Amino acid sequence: MSSMASRLLSYEAAINEALHQEMAVDTSVFLIGQGVKSPWYVGSTCTNLLERFGEDRVIDTPVSENAITGAAVGAALAGMRAIVVHPRVDFLMYGLDPLVNEAANWHYMNGGKASVPVVVWGIINRGGEQAAQHSQSLHAWFAHVPGLKVVMPSTPYDAKGLLVAAIRDNNPVVYMSDRWLHGHVGEVPEETYEIPIGKAAIRKTGTELTIVASSHLAAEAVKAAEELGDRRIDVEVVDLRTIKPLDREAILISVRKTGRLLVVDGGWASFGVAAEVAAVAAEQAFDALKGPIKRLALPDTPAPASQSLEQAYYKNATHIVEAACEMLGGGHTRKDIVQE
Repeated sequence: MSSMASRLLSYEAAINEALHQEMAVDTSVFLIGQGVKSPWYVGSTCTNLLERFGEDRVIDTPVSENAITGAAVGAALAGMRAIVVHPRVDFLMYGLDPLVNEAANWHYMNGGKASVPVVVWGIINRGGEQAAQHSQSLHAWFAHVPGLKVVMPSTPYDAKGLLVAAIRDNNPVVYMSDRWLHGHVGEVPEETYEIPIGKAAIRKTGTELTIVASSHLAAEAVKAAEELGDRRIDVEVVDLRTIKPLDREAILISVRKTGRLLVVDGGWASFGVAAEVAAVAAEQAFDALKGPIKRLALPDTPAPASQSLEQAYYKNATHIVEAACEMLGGGHTRKDIVQE
C-alpha cells in the first residue's frame, strides 16, 4: 500500500475517481460507450462525469460496439486519449476488427512512430442467471494478441492505479473490471498514482504452495489462503494484476520457493491463462516442482442459466481450498483436515 493518505473506497468508486482525476488534468482524455450515464450499465463508475465534463467528453452512444470501438481507435490515432467502455465484455466481440487488426498493430506497422492511446474497458458479468451470452470472461483472447496489454485489477487500490496507468499508456490497453468486485471496499489514496503494467502482487507469502490468480479469483484466493492458514497450510498468493505482459519472474520466484503450483482462472481451462502460467512454470522451473501443476478454471461448457448450476460452474474460495488440500494432503478433502 502506498504511503499516501488513504481512505476506504469501493472498487466502483476507485474507478470513478481515476476517471475524474485523469480527465481533469488532461483534456485529451474522453470516455465513450453505451450506458456511460446509466447506473444500470456501469454502476457508479461514471457518476457525475457527464455533469462535470459535458457531452463532448462523456459520450453516451447507441448500441453499436464496432462503431464505438472504431471511433475511439480513430480518435486515439488523431491524438486523443480514448476510453471506450463495453458494459458487457461479451459484446466487445463486435469491436474486434478496430481493436485487433488496427489498434494492436499500428505501432509496430509504423516502426514505432505512431501510437494508439486507447483504453478498451470491458466489464465482466457473470452469475445472476445471465446465461452463456452475457457471462464470459474473455481476457485470454485479448492476451493472445501481440500489441495489446491486458490488466485485471482485483482490489480498489489496483482498480484506480491500473486505470490511471492504462489511460497514460501510449498504446492499447484492455482494462477488465469484474462486476463481482465492484462493491468490494479497500484503502485507496486520494492522490493520483500509477501501478506499473506487467507487475504482479504477492497478496500473501507462504512456503508450501503457490496459488496464482487474477481479478475476482485473486480475491477468492486470499480468502482461501486465510482458511488454509487456519488449517496450518501455508500458501503463497500471487495476484497477476496484468495478464499481458505476464510477470513471469514473480511466478517463477514463488514456484521455486514452494515447489507446488495451483493456477486459478476465471476463464475456461483449455488454451487459457491458467495453461500459459502452467507452461511458464513447467518450462522454466520444472526442477523445482515437487508434484504436478494443477489448474482450476471453468469447465469447457458455456455458462449455465440455472442458479444451482452456476454454483457448481463458477469457482470460488471453497473450490480453491479443496484443490489445495488435494495437492498437499494426498487427496484429503476439507472435512478430512482436523482443525485444532
